[in-house]
Amino acid sequence: MSPTDTTAPLTPPRSPESGPDWEDLVTTALLGTDRRPFAGAGGANGPGALLDEAALRTVRRRAGLLPAAAAPLPAPAAAETRPPLPEAARRRLGQLLGARGDQRGSAPDLTELLPQWLERANAHGYASPPEHLPALLDAARGRTDLRPAVLAFAGARGRWLAEQNREWSFVRRTAVVPPAQGEADSTPADDERLWSEGLFAERVALLARVREREPARALALLGPTWAKERAEDRLLFLDCLRPGLSQADEPFLEAALDDRSRNVRALAAELLSSLPGSALAARMAERARACLGPDPSGAIAVDAPHACDAAMEHDGVVAKPPTGRGERAWWFGQIVEAAPLAGWPEHFGASPAELVARPVAEGWREELHAAWCRAAVRQGDAEWSRALLGSPVGGEQAATALAERARLLAALPAGERAAWVAGFLAAHGLSEAFQLLSGCATPWPAELGRAVVDALNIARDAGSYPWSFSGVMGLAERCLDPAEAPHLEKLIGSFEEHEDSKPAAGLYWTDVFHRLLATLRLRAEMRAELDGAALTGAS
Repeated sequence: MSPTDTTAPLTPPRSPESGPDWEDLVTTALLGTDRRPFAGAGGANGPGALLDEAALRTVRRRAGLLPAAAAPLPAPAAAETRPPLPEAARRRLGQLLGARGDQRGSAPDLTELLPQWLERANAHGYASPPEHLPALLDAARGRTDLRPAVLAFAGARGRWLAEQNREWSFVRRTAVVPPAQGEADSTPADDERLWSEGLFAERVALLARVREREPARALALLGPTWAKERAEDRLLFLDCLRPGLSQADEPFLEAALDDRSRNVRALAAELLSSLPGSALAARMAERARACLGPDPSGAIAVDAPHACDAAMEHDGVVAKPPTGRGERAWWFGQIVEAAPLAGWPEHFGASPAELVARPVAEGWREELHAAWCRAAVRQGDAEWSRALLGSPVGGEQAATALAERARLLAALPAGERAAWVAGFLAAHGLSEAFQLLSGCATPWPAELGRAVVDALNIARDAGSYPWSFSGVMGLAERCLDPAEAPHLEKLIGSFEEHEDSKPAAGLYWTDVFHRLLATLRLRAEMRAELDGAALTGAS
């Protein structure tokens, strides 16, 4: 046939099936054309030919894609049985959810008011408006501290919605205790079914709820499935046993000392050591008595362990110390921490306050007191906590580390805790107040609230900048009782700069005080919107 013959057939187009398949292209791209040479259409080769072929195949794959069968619709969400939000509170929620970040000047930071709004709404058992569920779930996705409160407020409808969007998958791993007024009664059969079929978060919430009401039944739920649970799940389930812990739990916890997970073994040992009558507590007490005794001079003598044997490790003592810690001090601290505090007055013939005041031989005082602090927190012993805290004004016990004092305060009743911190503020000001204030129940009682406002006023009069106390200011916005607003209002206009004041400090403090005052007033309005409607409905 002549090359100029126009009747010659054209070169047929390549079949979609010709050439290397898609998997070969992907493999070649991963290995590189140097290691796996590639030849494309028309004799072209190398990386360019590979990319051309990939582009061609991509277009073909997309053009030839057939529509898939529609997925079945999800089952409808359960009907909402909780009462709806009052209209004013509904509008307020939209305002809080629409806020963007920290606001400057004297305007309240609305994003920081959302947690306490949710807490109060959950206390009333209100249901979330459906239109706000997406924004609530988005807020919880970005802030882990909001998740339990958001999911409790969102309820079954919110969990149903989260199942439809993988970006809200955190719902599956977030334990939620339902609001007290919105919790429906369940039968043992319902609980058994939820325990067998529920999401992890639902199972944790169920275990916590049953544990609060019927501790023995919670253990009966957990026991049969224990060996099949994942290690991280066993750890969280075990932590649910803290409330209502009793000697009836000892056999289960003793068995958990042999668990495959080191973290589970450690938590089981901690829980057993907080049971003064447990066999583990008795073993630790015997070891601790061998370490401590009266010195002829009247001091406390210390003979720390010289080795960590297998029996100690079985009871939760970690053999390898952290970097920078000596082995003997590390073992000693763990043993004393796990020993019942009630045995020391009898062992030494002295009260907790007298023992804390005694000198300790050979520089072991700090290590011993730190271990006693951890034991007091673990065992919730208020008498030992008072002895180790000492006076808020100072004294010998003031050497106790600030972090340890904050933990010790947790063992005291809420009113006593607030009074101690108020005394500390009056004596020491705000320089070390943040950790102590963080552990106080909210809203702060009048004595503590007044102490915080007075300490802020003193700091302002000293002429320093307010951002030196930004942590305390943030706490004050969230925790001060709105009833303190009139007292704060009197202080706003009473500042006079002096020669030692920082430049423009007065203006900055004025903005900060106005912001605090505006926040307190807004919180009072939020409370009225949620509480007032509830009171009206009850009358």
